Amino acid sequence: MFDLEEELKKLPAKPGVYLMHSKNDEIIYVGKAISLKNRVRQYFQAGTKKTAKIQKMVSQIAYFEYIITDSELEALVLECNLIKEHQPKYNTMLKDDKSYPFIRVTLEEDFPRVQFCRRMKKDKNKYFGPYTSSKAVKETIELLQKIYQIRTCNKVLPKDIGKTRACLNYHMKQCKAPCQGYVSKEEYQESVGEVMDFLNGNYKKVTDRLYAKMMEKSEQLEFEEAMEYRDLLNSVQQIAQKQRITNQDLEDRDIIAMAASREEAVVSIFFVREGKLLGREHFHMERTIDETRSKIITEFLKQYYSGTPFIPREIVLQEEPVEEEVGAIVEWLSARREHKVVITVPKKGEKRRLVSLAEENASMILAQDVEKIKRQQQRTVLAVEEIRDLLKIPSANRMEAFDISNISGFQTVASMVVFEGGLPKKSDYRKFKIRGVQGPDDYQSMKEALERRFLRGISEEEKTSFSRLPDLLLMDGGKGQVNVALKVLEELHLNIPVCGMVKDDKHRTRGLYFENEEISFPPKSEAFLLLTRIQDEAHRFAIEYHKLLRSKNQIHSVLDDIPGVGPARRKALMRHFKDIERMKQASVEELEMVEGITWAVAENIYDFFHEKPDSGRHIGKPYDKI
Repeated sequence: MFDLEEELKKLPAKPGVYLMHSKNDEIIYVGKAISLKNRVRQYFQAGTKKTAKIQKMVSQIAYFEYIITDSELEALVLECNLIKEHQPKYNTMLKDDKSYPFIRVTLEEDFPRVQFCRRMKKDKNKYFGPYTSSKAVKETIELLQKIYQIRTCNKVLPKDIGKTRACLNYHMKQCKAPCQGYVSKEEYQESVGEVMDFLNGNYKKVTDRLYAKMMEKSEQLEFEEAMEYRDLLNSVQQIAQKQRITNQDLEDRDIIAMAASREEAVVSIFFVREGKLLGREHFHMERTIDETRSKIITEFLKQYYSGTPFIPREIVLQEEPVEEEVGAIVEWLSARREHKVVITVPKKGEKRRLVSLAEENASMILAQDVEKIKRQQQRTVLAVEEIRDLLKIPSANRMEAFDISNISGFQTVASMVVFEGGLPKKSDYRKFKIRGVQGPDDYQSMKEALERRFLRGISEEEKTSFSRLPDLLLMDGGKGQVNVALKVLEELHLNIPVCGMVKDDKHRTRGLYFENEEISFPPKSEAFLLLTRIQDEAHRFAIEYHKLLRSKNQIHSVLDDIPGVGPARRKALMRHFKDIERMKQASVEELEMVEGITWAVAENIYDFFHEKPDSGRHIGKPYDKI
């Protein structure tokens, strides 16, 4: 169990992000803190004044976790990434999906510009950030343009050289006028290089110059100009804060580091997706005295990536894996991903700092949570052993539970959840859309799902999640569902114990139906709690899949009947308008503004929602009046 008082005592006085979880493991709130120790404790102190919303949120917190960072700025950006990823219900969500600003240097141009932007793209340009202050970013861009005389115009150079007169910026000595050919490409690129040096952190030269100017103007009693230099200096110092929670290459990578004692090891893995750090997990591993750190990392790679469905392009490690195994691991991971996978061990730079951050988190967990992890493992092992002994079966290590979900037979689906060693193994979860059953027939639906699951398991020669048969099969139902499962297994000549999860009047598991009798568990036993978690998880997984299919079907029924609207345009429309009602209210001109929507398709959409399929209007954008 999560001991709140003990966990509050363990909080570090460091900056970071905290995640509040409900009893269903849902993330309900994400926050940042300069000091995790002070901030998180405030939620649970009786004397602290709280809003009604926070009081309700605190009442639903089952446990919390946290990620430490190097600075408040990094905590701020990580908080933003996690909120966008998980959309916790107690966080205030930005309706316009506002993001942090970047500075873009347009290296794809012969005469680059320095620009403000809010999105990184995979192009030849160079991006710096994200930053937390839009004002400071804009002021810094303005400062760089003044110091290095970088152009701000939209002219296509060198094609447009000499076509127009030099602009006001040239006469104010804030641009070298490449549009007039007054500066060579090489000389201009040299200035751009100095701009990028500054943005990479080599800003001492500029700050020294600004400080000297500020003091000079102050000594000359020109205080207004001195204040201008002071404000510019503050902006530079603000923009110069280094943070690396977001990486500009937009790549997917895992950052792996560990901390170890003589007998224990904790491995932390940070997940970077599209350049953004979106979360982390940690794993406890037993260690013998003679095991090297390289060996532990190697074993972790093999065990972790054999069970996870997603393989990133790059895996960044704290330690080199065992030399003779590196080649085989890279080849295996590349085959699983179907693209080349790179394993790197950085010695310096941004990747090295992220590795250090993962190592720091692993060290903290090793120091604070090893006993908790051990207790949790003992509880799950105890629960599995209880189930095994009460059913008198050889093993209950791998349990598969099935559930059916439908509404009056509409869009019937089956879910399969897998627990190994008493813990959910989500990489092995599977969903089945029932194809051969019409109407609300749960027995035939379950029969189809089980046949598909086991027939595929028998036919697959490679060792996959399907080919691994369960030690125990759990059905979300009583005698009828069990008999369906037993018949399927008999026809396939498989010998697997089957239980039905018997429920009480409140739809909670009260026991197991096994070999024609009901077996009860003590209500507070570890076995009872584990079976309840399995039943809830199977039900949740089936319901979520059914909701997804219903949602897709509803969107299909409305949009896919419109001529010219396919999957890509449907997605663009929903992303732009958020819901169908807003789309109905849009004009043809507003519809045409959506990416990929032509004037003709916009008219089709408008007519569809306004019941004018044969309006006779001209299809095609009208010419402007001459």
